[in-house]
Amino acid sequence: MAATAGRFKCLRAPALRSVRRDNVRSSHPTAIRTFATATSEPSATETTPHRRPTRFNDKLDAGPSFSEFVGGGEPTLTPEDALELKTAMVGPKGNKKEITRLPEWLKTPVPIGDNYKKIKSDLRGLNLHTVCEEARCPNISDCWGGSSKSAATATIMLMGDTCTRGCRFCSVKTSKTPPPLDPHEPEHTAEALSRWGLGYVVLTSVDRDDLVDGGAHHFAETIMKIKQKAPTMLVEALTGDYAGDLEMVRTVAQSGLDVYAHNLETVEELTPQVRDRRAKFRQSLRVLDMAKKAKEGLITKTSIMLGLGETEEQLWDTLRELRKVNVDVVTFGQYMRPTKRHMKVEEYVTPAVFEMWRQRALDMGFLYCASGPLVRSSYKAGESFVENVLKRRATKSETAMADTAREIADNVIP
Repeated sequence: MAATAGRFKCLRAPALRSVRRDNVRSSHPTAIRTFATATSEPSATETTPHRRPTRFNDKLDAGPSFSEFVGGGEPTLTPEDALELKTAMVGPKGNKKEITRLPEWLKTPVPIGDNYKKIKSDLRGLNLHTVCEEARCPNISDCWGGSSKSAATATIMLMGDTCTRGCRFCSVKTSKTPPPLDPHEPEHTAEALSRWGLGYVVLTSVDRDDLVDGGAHHFAETIMKIKQKAPTMLVEALTGDYAGDLEMVRTVAQSGLDVYAHNLETVEELTPQVRDRRAKFRQSLRVLDMAKKAKEGLITKTSIMLGLGETEEQLWDTLRELRKVNVDVVTFGQYMRPTKRHMKVEEYVTPAVFEMWRQRALDMGFLYCASGPLVRSSYKAGESFVENVLKRRATKSETAMADTAREIADNVIP
């Protein structure tokens, strides 16, 4: 009987639903729940506005901005204090060591701003890489943080983010077998740059010694597609040495670019310690020489890092060698150690010394020289100057063509 009781319900028991209805009906509609402790009744005139609970975001918005937090509100330093190198003791107790702090003239703001985010979003959406990020450039907040995309500068890095060489100053990833080339990259790059409406763009690439042509034809195809989509855009190509294959240098130089750049990086005496063993000083000079001869009127450019232990006489010799192959533009910048695995900084060169080398380069006949602690090979101040030079050349060429056409017309028409 007990086993079968659960299968049947009592006929006299009220339905569960009706019980719940009866309980609801029996509760008084005007009943008020009260506290055990008496409380004062609010006055009729007093109204308490509804306020949502305070969120953590509200506290953040009310506080200082991120850049103010990082800056710390430190007072402005005098020129003497700014040029003074400071040291600090770091490490665990009993094993501390002294380090030299980064000089004030090398400190840059944290990259923030809407334009910085927009450019980064566009690059990620099209699966493009920039040397600004991969090489940890200190100028990224300055170059990407313009008031508009057309005022900003980003150096696009072609052929992936993995290099086949391992220079001792560079933080780009390295591998003997990097991923294959993206066949859509030239089209994506041209589309992104034409969308931004830039007047001047810098293209660079990792070294790809795993490819027969070193990626030269991929580079040239990208330049040609950019010129097809934006004919007035000026293009600078910062290339590798293509393992000394000068025909590949000629291929890129004749693809329609306006400035051919290849970096020496340092003086000849330090090249074996600074650059990959496959990168040679004389080989780089031959690359710059071939680029100059491959296309008439092509501007050639190179960059040199200071602070690696070079001497003044070695720098003089390097500038003389560059003038022998008619290099037009040279830039000087401070070497900054990316990580502890890379070469250490031998010297923090002061702004006054950089200015001295800028003037010396101009006196030797270079068309332009950008020189400063934070200057890099694709520094946008130099690009603005070179852009103006190219536009003046184009204007002179158009004027000369118009004059020639006028002379021909005068001679033909009696």
